[in-house]
Amino acid sequence: MELRCIECGTTYPGHGVVNRCTCGGLLDVAIAPVPLQHDLFDQRRGTSDRILRSGVWRYRELMPPFPDSAIITKPEGNTNLYRDQRLSDWGGVDIWFKHEGENPTGSFKDRGMTAGISHARWTGAALVACASTGNTSASVAAYAATAGLPAVVFIPEGKISVAKLGQTIAYGPHIIQVRGDFDAAMRMVSAASERFGIYLLNSLNPFRLEGQKAIFFESVQELGWQAPDWVVVPGGNLGNTAALGKAIKEALAAGLINAMPRVAVVQAEGAAPLYHAWRNGFRAYTPVRAATVASAIQIGDPVNYTKARNVLRETEGVVTTVSDSEILASKALIDRVGIGCEPASAAGLAGIRRLVAEGVITPGERVLTYLTGHMLKDTDAIVAWHLQGGGGDAAKTPIVIDEAPDALARVLTDILEHAAL
Repeated sequence: MELRCIECGTTYPGHGVVNRCTCGGLLDVAIAPVPLQHDLFDQRRGTSDRILRSGVWRYRELMPPFPDSAIITKPEGNTNLYRDQRLSDWGGVDIWFKHEGENPTGSFKDRGMTAGISHARWTGAALVACASTGNTSASVAAYAATAGLPAVVFIPEGKISVAKLGQTIAYGPHIIQVRGDFDAAMRMVSAASERFGIYLLNSLNPFRLEGQKAIFFESVQELGWQAPDWVVVPGGNLGNTAALGKAIKEALAAGLINAMPRVAVVQAEGAAPLYHAWRNGFRAYTPVRAATVASAIQIGDPVNYTKARNVLRETEGVVTTVSDSEILASKALIDRVGIGCEPASAAGLAGIRRLVAEGVITPGERVLTYLTGHMLKDTDAIVAWHLQGGGGDAAKTPIVIDEAPDALARVLTDILEHAAL
């Protein structure tokens, strides 16, 4: 196993700790493609084996070859793949939702973290760290605690939901709150990792992305190994986009799928540096000051920009943007059918609806999207939308009554009348 620079091709040993090439390029874990049979993975579903029952390590032949003793798993993955006709009708196309909010700490980050923490343990890391808007910090803290490794997380002041902060605190890491946004926290943790030899667990880490590849592998396995026409993902730091592109190539090389899906990335209008670069043909890239209600994708200078750009080129992909109001309206619909998600997750559905309206995605195509986090990850947004007027007439608010039979009768009569409509 070795690491290879995506810019100049320089290689580094996989047992070392390096996140960038000396030329400044990002690194990939180089895994030699070998033919694989569907049965190999189908037979592992439902196993009681500590490692293979993970929805990441089930695909060991496509993952870094760590020894069993190094692998830290909770286990992650094995998340549900949902389809609801009401959402497909609203989106205008057949949509499947891979709910990564059903992972141990409530987000897709756990898939990357099992690989990242396992590499940290294998290489003898003394301290692990990350910058985060909440999901990464919770996952790092949980997996580091499982491994018995001390952790420090850098969070942007005032830009992390109370739910995510509380979850992170509970797992016991050291927390450094930075007066600035996520990108400032990312710069600080990157510099600290270089100066103090701390093991960095953001998606700049190529092993993090190896675990995240498994979202696609597991999705197509659940779809009977039939690749969708499109995979649509919310875009923040663009780690999922990078991992998805690598997963598609490796699944094709292994013979697990026989067609390449197109990739669409959806960014919030207030945090869309990839979209602006895509619009100008990738001739220029400019970071932005990010501002969106979808805190998980409130990132103005994504570290995986170059990898995401390459994925879009290789898959004839597209990028679109959606407003905060479109994100929250889509979230409300996902919640109302009993699935539920955090705001950033709903960017996928909002983007699908827009791309269908624009004729980019056409009726009859099958679309896969990722719900990246659990609905309880950002209860602040739910309260603001439903209880503080953000959702308007579509919001659900409590009905307050006195302890009186007549008052209850009036309310229930009204509810029953509406239910019959």
